[in-house]
Formats: sequence, C-alpha cells, structure tokens
Amino acid sequence: MKELPLTVKRSLELLGLLLIGTVMVIGSDIIMPVIMAFFISIMLLPIYRWLRKVNLPEAVAIILPILIVFIFVGLIVWFFSAQVGSLVKDFPQIKANVSKHLQALSNWVSKVSHYSTKEQLDFINKKSNDLLAMAGGMASGAAVTLSSVFVFVGLLPIYIYLILFYKDILLRFAFMWFKTDDHPKVKDAIYETETIIKSYLVGLLIQVTYMTVLLGGILLLLGIKHALLIGVIFAILNLIPYVGALLGNIIGVMLTLTASTTLGPVITVLAVIAGVQFLDNNILMPRIVGSKVKINALMSILGVIVGGSIAGVSGMFLSMPIIAVLKVIFDRTEMFKQWGVLFGDERPTKSPMKFPSFRKKGTVETTAGVDKG
Repeated sequence: MKELPLTVKRSLELLGLLLIGTVMVIGSDIIMPVIMAFFISIMLLPIYRWLRKVNLPEAVAIILPILIVFIFVGLIVWFFSAQVGSLVKDFPQIKANVSKHLQALSNWVSKVSHYSTKEQLDFINKKSNDLLAMAGGMASGAAVTLSSVFVFVGLLPIYIYLILFYKDILLRFAFMWFKTDDHPKVKDAIYETETIIKSYLVGLLIQVTYMTVLLGGILLLLGIKHALLIGVIFAILNLIPYVGALLGNIIGVMLTLTASTTLGPVITVLAVIAGVQFLDNNILMPRIVGSKVKINALMSILGVIVGGSIAGVSGMFLSMPIIAVLKVIFDRTEMFKQWGVLFGDERPTKSPMKFPSFRKKGTVETTAGVDKG
C-alpha cells in the first residue's frame, strides 16, 4: 500500500485533534465520568486482584474497593462540612471584621485617589442591581451544575464496576487495533500506563493528607483561626497544577482576613503556605510520585486551561494524568512520536536549528537525564 504524503498525514492529525476536541466539548458530561471511572478503576486494580486471590467472588471483589473509595470521599466531605460549620458559627465576628477591613480599604482609596467615601458608596449602590441580576443567573446555572454533579457521582460507581468486570474485553479491544508484531509494545504501554496512573493518583491522595495535616497543624499551633479549613481547601486546590496553588493562597488570605483585624496573621499564613509548598514540591511529592514521565510546564498549564474550558473542575483535575497517558502512547508510536517530544521535558543539549541530528525522531542527548517513559 502506497504511503500517504507527509502533508496529508499532518493534515489528518490536525483534523483528528479538531474532531476529538469537538467531541470532548459536546460530550463532556458523558466522557468525563467515564475517564474518571477509568482512572479510579486502575487505582483499585491491586485491591481487586488481592481479593480475587483470596477466592472472593468477582462481584464482591469489585464492590468492596468501590465502597472503600466512597467511604473515604464521605469522610473528606464530612470533615470539610464540619470546618465550614465552625466558620458559619463565627459569622457575626466575621461580619464585624469585614466591615473594618472595608472601611480601611475605603480610607486608603480616598487617600490615593480623588474618590471620597460617599462617591465609593454611590458607585457600589449603582452596581448592586447589576450584581443581583448576575447572581440570579448564576443561581440558575448553579442548580444545573449541582444536578450534573449528582449525575456524575451517581454514574461513577456503575462505570467503575463495569470497567473492572469487562476489563478483559477492553484489553482485547485495545490489542485488536494493532498488528500482531506490535503487541509487545502495546502490552508494555498498558503496563506503564497502569503504573503511572496508580502512582499519580495514590500520590495525590497521600499529598492531600499530608498537606492538610502539615499546613492545618502548623497554622493551628500558631493560633490561626480556621486553620484546618485553610489546610484542607489548599490541599484540595493544590491538586490542580499551577492554578490551584494560587487560588489556595487567595482563599487562605481571605479566610484569615475575615477572622483577624490585623495583617500579622495573613503574613503568617502566606509564609507557612510557602514553606509547606517548598517542602512538597522539592522533597515529598517527587519521592512519592516518582519521575516516570515528565511533562513540561507549558503543556501542563495549557492542559489545565483546556481541561477546565472543556469540562470545568473535573477537566482540570484529570488533565495531568490524561497528558501523561497520551505521552506514553505517543512515545511508542512512530507516527505520533513528535507529540510525545512536545509534551515531554527532555530538552536537547544543542539547538535543532544548528544540529540536524536533533531534528530526527530518534533518541537525542538531553540537558537533564530524565527517564524516557
């Protein structure tokens, strides 16, 4: 069979990307629960295999790990709700502190600009109707979002059960896509994908735990109010690469300001967050997750943004494991190897503009000795 011209191949690749993106946007409510269930199923595989080794029925060996996951999630929700409840109890004091901060902000604005306090109040009153109208629209949208969340959570255990039950059919389907000569590569890619997803997701669970304990515990010892709530919010948001840490800092500062009339606790919170983040990024997380596949920062940020625009918060959380799986596949496929290079963090020691050997698809010398998946 005659090989297609290179321009046709590249055109087909771009057309395929466009079609995949369109399908993801249109069917995100259907596709994202399936992807989430797929990742959770892989994480539960060791438990399932162990239960099967001790001769438990297959249905029981699948249901028990699913119950463990939902009990764990339920405990997190209970803990978070208890912390929010303590925040609600302090609402009168929070209201008084917010009024003081707003008055101080108003005085500062009056000093640095020509707007008086009266003009600022007139501006706020003028915009209040617009804000109320916007809030009404957001409330109706939130109702739709809440219903979709319940559908998402309701479908997850069903999908997880079916993926584990029919895993051999899915594996056979994957092998039948490729020639028999390529099956060893496919098998290798499947094993590595399983390892990467398990290490990544289990690492994230461990990260949420120790970030909550470290950050919340240190802030609690330092006398910061709502310390545990700040810790759990930051730990969960930190799962979103790059963007989550920034949001966590902002929410931590806002919670501290509502509970304090001075800036001292705010500086303390920011310093503790910075210290815990440094410990997490440079010592703890690399040892827990490891460095099987490295994704460069540009693709990580783009993945988070694209995932968020396609599927909201769930898309942002799932962007990194999806990119990691794609890189494993691309690195083992001659046709798509350039996409694996684009996602990776392996920088050539010399410029491809000056050295033709660095323009080829083969392995090249890199500036950092990273594993090539």
